[in-house]
Amino acid sequence: MRLVFVLLLSVPLFIFTGCTSPAGDSVSTGGSVQKLIIDGEPYTIKGVCYHPVPKGSRVRSFDRLEEDLALMQEAGINTVRVYEPITDRGVLDAIAAAGVRVIISIGYNQGGNFDILSGTFADYVREYKDHEAILLWELGNEYNYHPDWFGGDMQNWYDALDAAAVLTKQIDPTRPVATAHGELPDAQALESCPNIDVWGMNVYRWDNPEGIFIDWPKISNKPMYLSEAGADSYMANAADGYAAGPNEKAQADAMRAILNDIARFPEVSSGVAIFAFDDEWWKDDEGSLDIHDAGGRPPPAGVPYDAVANEEYWGILTIDREPKEAFEVVREFFLGDRLQ
Repeated sequence: MRLVFVLLLSVPLFIFTGCTSPAGDSVSTGGSVQKLIIDGEPYTIKGVCYHPVPKGSRVRSFDRLEEDLALMQEAGINTVRVYEPITDRGVLDAIAAAGVRVIISIGYNQGGNFDILSGTFADYVREYKDHEAILLWELGNEYNYHPDWFGGDMQNWYDALDAAAVLTKQIDPTRPVATAHGELPDAQALESCPNIDVWGMNVYRWDNPEGIFIDWPKISNKPMYLSEAGADSYMANAADGYAAGPNEKAQADAMRAILNDIARFPEVSSGVAIFAFDDEWWKDDEGSLDIHDAGGRPPPAGVPYDAVANEEYWGILTIDREPKEAFEVVREFFLGDRLQ
């Protein structure tokens, strides 16, 4: 099925064409609040961040794609957000056949492998722009946390981001271009990137992200969604009545609170990509690729309920695809149409 993208605006209604394909399909912007529309219907991202890496490896593999897609359908997941382009057309075909769409993330410096720095990302967009599985082109992932990658000056990234957005829309005028920003973008980010159509935000505010939906309409009228949100299923220490060690209930309770907040702001939010689909055993640099280590990367303080990010425990499924309690919470919200 051909995808037709526009943005839905709440009243008062002001529309101007942001990008238009030769066939007349458009992405329109302007007005107070905007939502994503596909083929004339509102589209809410009921998504999950998907980077399937097998035990003993650091490399993404789609060997379990059929099983994974069945689990996604069971949970009502309609979108996957991937952290690098999918270069196997058969994988994209299978995702589309399952009724799932893909947010394709494009990095800045990936050694010349479809990245922004080399300009090779444009080759990927040209090759796959007609594939029905692709929902959004998403440029960068919370690079605002890493000014050291850009000579200590974030303006270098924002200039590259906006230029890449312009080129992407020239190649594919039928799809919105997004970015995944760490938290709420500041004035520099917004003013420097007028060609970003949709702002994704990776938000970890304990189990209460509601402030992001209150603050966003004050600074922008563009669509937004949570490009990452969630909690891990490991308590580094006992806290808030949750026992230390593996703790699925803590993750499930946090997930329910987060999704409740998102559901309260349908006029602002275009959805969420839950982080993450399955546990990632490769993330603890000091651990073993064959062991489910408790450690991980430096913890942001906003991780419920122990303020420690146990990175190998963020899946709503185990690495063996066993559903955790949080999987049931996601299914409750996504299949129950509690996100609009």
